[in-house]
Amino acid sequence: MTVQASSCTVSHHFTCEADPEGWRRRVDLDLDGVSYFGAIDREAQWVESVYPRADRAERLGPDPADPASFTELVETGADSFDFATLSEQVGRTRYVGFDSLTGETVTIDGVELERTEYEVRAIGPDGEPLWRSAGSEFIDRDRRIFLSGTSEVTNAEGSFTSDDSPVEFMFPGETGFLSPNPKHGCGATMSSAPASTAKEFFHDHL
Repeated sequence: MTVQASSCTVSHHFTCEADPEGWRRRVDLDLDGVSYFGAIDREAQWVESVYPRADRAERLGPDPADPASFTELVETGADSFDFATLSEQVGRTRYVGFDSLTGETVTIDGVELERTEYEVRAIGPDGEPLWRSAGSEFIDRDRRIFLSGTSEVTNAEGSFTSDDSPVEFMFPGETGFLSPNPKHGCGATMSSAPASTAKEFFHDHL
């Protein structure tokens, strides 16, 4: 599935036969090419994440205190999480927060999605706060994935808001499927410079 977002990003969601059952992968591209690629498991846990421009990769750490659970979210309407990722470049980062369903269903380009609210904060290896984010996202219940929405991210450099909501969905055989070219919002003036580091490493549960 290809998703054109409102933030000058196009994403491709796919599966690989060699992966464990339930894994899904995603690649994001902007005007400068690939900005992110990674994988989630059946519970939408961040298994692998790679940021090629920052030369940074991270993987899910063992034994999360409170694993993220897509199942719990759709069955109860809310899910908390407390887990860590490990990176050779920056060490351990802890993520603490929650997702909750608002009860609102929206249809975008023929795809039915459910709106969520979330909060998350990132904590560095020494316990120092790195950034926090809050906003609204979407889930695709059938595909067991999150899709970005609107967010506000704050770190030591400042705050920024963004709207990364999906605009178009393309499937095999449709025009635009697997396109490397983002279509929407590419002429907009970006105001995220003060907190660009936080934005780059917040990847919306994939």
